[in-house]
Amino acid sequence: MAAASVVVEAALVTSVFQPGKLAVEVTTVDHAAVPTPPIPILIVAPKDAGTYPVAMLLHGFFLQNRFYEQLLKHVASFGFIMVAPQFHTSLVSNGDTDDIAATAKVTDWLAEGLPSVLPTGVEPDLSKLALAGHSRGGHTAFSLALGHANTNLAFSALIGLDPVAGTGKSSQLQPAILTYEPSSFDIAMPVLVIGTGLGDDKENILFPPCAPEGVNHTEFYDECKPPCYHLVTKDYGHLDMLDDDAPKLVTCLCKEGNSCKDVMRRTVAGIMVAFLRAVLGEEDGGDLKVILKHPGLAPTTLDPVEERLA
Repeated sequence: MAAASVVVEAALVTSVFQPGKLAVEVTTVDHAAVPTPPIPILIVAPKDAGTYPVAMLLHGFFLQNRFYEQLLKHVASFGFIMVAPQFHTSLVSNGDTDDIAATAKVTDWLAEGLPSVLPTGVEPDLSKLALAGHSRGGHTAFSLALGHANTNLAFSALIGLDPVAGTGKSSQLQPAILTYEPSSFDIAMPVLVIGTGLGDDKENILFPPCAPEGVNHTEFYDECKPPCYHLVTKDYGHLDMLDDDAPKLVTCLCKEGNSCKDVMRRTVAGIMVAFLRAVLGEEDGGDLKVILKHPGLAPTTLDPVEERLA
């Protein structure tokens, strides 16, 4: 009986690790749009008419939003409108202040600007709005959620994809949001943190780890309040969720995991879909519950897998 139950659960959960049933459309929105967004934005949305929740994904340092197109398409195919701003990249940085402010402006633009650039018949449900960020973009997302900029819209869920808050405990990116006190983040929404097992690798003597110990996913999760979830892709690195055609000059800076990035992207996207469905009221959270209970059903090894619900 128990074995039969696992088979049924497996059939349910493995669907999120494959693209969904909805066809999607990719749109680049820039200064030509009216109303004009504060910075360029990549939007991936279902083509089928309907009203869908919205999730904003913030890219990592010195990366491009288009490097995440396959990940965005996967999540959007399950009925989510994905919004990916493009920050002005520069090796010279005064901290994360500019990107936090830009994210707040994009958030405020969504109410008026997003409906005008979506496929015909597609409407955003901005009462179900999620915020996600990868790498330094994770720090940006958490900083905005912590009130380091104000928005006219409220977020209902937060996701950190191998978030990074600096180069070490003594050199945090400003604003320094990590306190090294458990459950210290004043964030009143469900939080998902996805980490990578190779992100803190120290083998590359020319460059520091891309997700250093003390300022990476482990500390972000520790400082979250319940409900929060932490799943780590053990055999993959910090940039392995990017598209295959992301420039090697970028991706070679971080430790790479198994050669098939498609597995990593489907794992990350599937977990995101399961989490967003659960916390935005799209279903009873069945997919997320099964992944947490049977992490071996994922396309790659998840270890550790943790949750704090109270």
